[in-house]
Amino acid sequence: MLDLTNIRAELEAHYDLSPSVELAQQMSDIHARMDRVMPFPDWAVAAPYVAAINRLKAERGAVILAHNYMTPDIYHGIADVVGDSLQLAIEATRVEAEVIVQCGVHFMAETSKILNPSKTVLMPDMEAGCSLAESITAEGIAQMRAQYPGAMVVSYVNTTAEVKAASDICCTSSNAAQIVAAMPGDTVIMTPDKWLAQNVAAQVPQKRIVWWDGACIVHERFTPQDLRDFREWHPGLKIIAHPECPPDVVAEADFAGSTKHIIDWVGDHRPAKAMLVTECSMASNISDAHPEVEFLGPCNMCPYMKKITLEKVLWSLHSMTGAVEVDAAVADRARLAVQRMIDLSRQLAG
Repeated sequence: MLDLTNIRAELEAHYDLSPSVELAQQMSDIHARMDRVMPFPDWAVAAPYVAAINRLKAERGAVILAHNYMTPDIYHGIADVVGDSLQLAIEATRVEAEVIVQCGVHFMAETSKILNPSKTVLMPDMEAGCSLAESITAEGIAQMRAQYPGAMVVSYVNTTAEVKAASDICCTSSNAAQIVAAMPGDTVIMTPDKWLAQNVAAQVPQKRIVWWDGACIVHERFTPQDLRDFREWHPGLKIIAHPECPPDVVAEADFAGSTKHIIDWVGDHRPAKAMLVTECSMASNISDAHPEVEFLGPCNMCPYMKKITLEKVLWSLHSMTGAVEVDAAVADRARLAVQRMIDLSRQLAG
């Protein structure tokens, strides 16, 4: 666990992190990307951290990869690359910087390290885990293989390196249906998200899909009644759900897709009112790009994603601590599964 008291004292000794109206005004171009969701007084608090991180990032030759679920100050203020799991996995193979700071959860940092074994990958808080990733182990994969001999194992990228290494190929919510459909054989094992697997099964009826009993604590809390209530309260509301939601929730939505697909759908359709049935920061991060859209609740917040803060990012770059390591043998096998996903995704897209 990070010792935030000592970390703050160390940072304050090296950087002026006091709230600054003057600095906030000087950095108004950055604030303009998020002013609908971050009032100016809050920006005056965040601006000194953003300025310090961006200076230190240049000095360290670092690049920051940020997931769509990061808070707006990270997403808009310091990130060099933003995206969903697939986008970040692909971009991790393209970065030239020797230092990668992963603003997301631990399995994402592991994926970046797997794809960039010679680079330093920093995790601002090692306790930023994932309930879904922690629901499955390599032993669980072995159990599924024994139960369904010969079936290919497709594992969500929301898994540990050990689970990726035990799988045939990875997938994300963006490409899960296409990956599963391309697998040989009649039966495909999907781990660890049962709801994603069931939603994919509806899209790929030609395959028998069996799944591990895991779920995301953010997405499984939504109910069909939540969606029906909001439709009643807000006529004309368009509802967009993530495929980690249960199938009965997805069935109530106007559209279901990955975080990237959700962003694209909002941009293409520009509804007057929209409800994103996913993690809270999604709507915050795209709201300024679509001022004509009124984003409504409910949303659920991921407690793991929110462990990543500006303060912790600054500390990771200042101290160069929190380096993620993956056993070389495990990384080699996991890299095959991730690279197969990337290669097949590109092939299917082409």
